[in-house]
Amino acid sequence: MKLLTDPVFVRMAIVLLSSVAAFVMGIVAIRLLRRSLVEDSAIPDGSAGESALPMQAFTVIQQLKQQKFALQSEQKQERRRAKTSEQVTAAIIANLPCGMLFVAPNGLVRQANAAARNILGFASPLGMSITDLFRDARLAAEPTSLLAGAFESALQGQLRLNHFWGRYFAPDNQERSLNFTLIPINSPSGEMLGLAIAITDDSGNAELRQAQLVRGEISAEMALELRTSLSAIREWTRRINVAAEPANVLHLASDIVTETDRIEKVVGGFLTGNQKVRAAEA
Repeated sequence: MKLLTDPVFVRMAIVLLSSVAAFVMGIVAIRLLRRSLVEDSAIPDGSAGESALPMQAFTVIQQLKQQKFALQSEQKQERRRAKTSEQVTAAIIANLPCGMLFVAPNGLVRQANAAARNILGFASPLGMSITDLFRDARLAAEPTSLLAGAFESALQGQLRLNHFWGRYFAPDNQERSLNFTLIPINSPSGEMLGLAIAITDDSGNAELRQAQLVRGEISAEMALELRTSLSAIREWTRRINVAAEPANVLHLASDIVTETDRIEKVVGGFLTGNQKVRAAEA
């Protein structure tokens, strides 16, 4: 009890307690500071990871944008090339000397150059059905067969004839002899894209062929008449040789002269017709 009343002891006790308290507080402060440093050191690692993620996303987005731009540029170039090809094809078709039609798989006319419009007699057959366009036209070799049937078969992939002549009636009822060439247009995969029809007006040649046919018929008839006349002349000559009376001889000679004149007229008419045909050919 005397120690508690001793001022020196009390001071020493207070200093000791203060030292212990300061030591404990120092340890606590050091631990708090260490924990704070650990948390601070962990925060930058997390923020770096979070910042790295947006950078990667940004890079991916930029790459996707570049790929999209390259794809769009390629598509524009492809469309430009396709348009140029279509323009070249249209220019070629427009400048062909023969008529050219392009018929879609549904049977509608999609293209027709100036020569085709002039031959068929239509200002613009675009959008017309091939059946309506060649409604009364018929095959020259098969007068009972319609041209439209040949076109429809070709559009269905059943091409029976790819080159033929046909009789066509223009809107002004003028008959024309047309020469047709069918060209099926297929895609690389074999899909039917349409039918190209080349048309030439063969009316002048048809008239020439008709004249040649008539000339052939005339030649056959003339040959028959000549054979008949020669047989008659031969018979009359034989009779002259055996005839005894002068009157009979004169009568037979007159018949021979008459028959000879008829032969001369037949041959002259044939030669005149032959000259006209040659003039038409020239």
